[in-house]
Amino acid sequence: MPKNLLYPLVLIVLVFAAKSNAEQLIPGDGVRLTFYNISQEITGDYFIDENGIIQFPYIGFINTKDKDYRVIKQQVEAKYDSLYRGVELIIAPLYRISVLGEVGNPGVYFTTGVEKVLDVIAMAGGETEDSDLNEVLINRNGEIIVFDAEESFENEVNDFYLKSGDRVFVTRKWWVTGQNTTFLFTAAGLIVTIYAVLSR
Repeated sequence: MPKNLLYPLVLIVLVFAAKSNAEQLIPGDGVRLTFYNISQEITGDYFIDENGIIQFPYIGFINTKDKDYRVIKQQVEAKYDSLYRGVELIIAPLYRISVLGEVGNPGVYFTTGVEKVLDVIAMAGGETEDSDLNEVLINRNGEIIVFDAEESFENEVNDFYLKSGDRVFVTRKWWVTGQNTTFLFTAAGLIVTIYAVLSR
C-alpha cells in the first residue's frame, strides 16, 4: 500500500471545510454568471484558460492567477456594476471535479464549492449495483484518501468538501458469487492499477 495512502481518522484534523470564497480557481475551473434585470443574454458559464485568463462578455479579460475566488468575484461585480447600474447578478464558482469508477455516469463535473463527496456521486448518476461506498478513493494533489461514504450517509457525519482538481473513484464490491467469481482472481491486480492511476 502506498505510503501516501491516508485514512479518514488521520485526516479528521483537516476537516476539509474550506469555503468556496477562500478557494483559488485554476485552469479548467470557471465562473457562473446569472443576470436577472438586463436584456443581453450573457447569463452563462465562463471558463479559465491554461494561462489563468477568463473572458467575460463586455468587460473583457480577468487574470485569475494567484487570486482566490472572493477577489475575482469582487472584480467581476464591480465591472458589471459600472456597466449596468443596479445590475442584479449572482456569481458562483465552478470547480472541476472528476468522478470515476462505479457510478452511473463517470466524467467531469463542476461544483460550486458547497458540494461534498456524496453530492458529486449523486451528480454522477449515483451508485451502481456493484459500488462499494465503504471505500471511495479521492486523489487530492497526489495523496489518496480512503473515504467511507456508506458510513457518512447512514450517520450523516464525516462527509467533507471537495476541492478543485479532486478525483473521486468509487470502487467495486468483490464477493464470491457465480457471476463474479472470476473477478476475484484479478482483484489484487486491479486495485494496484487503480492506486497507480490515482497516484499519478
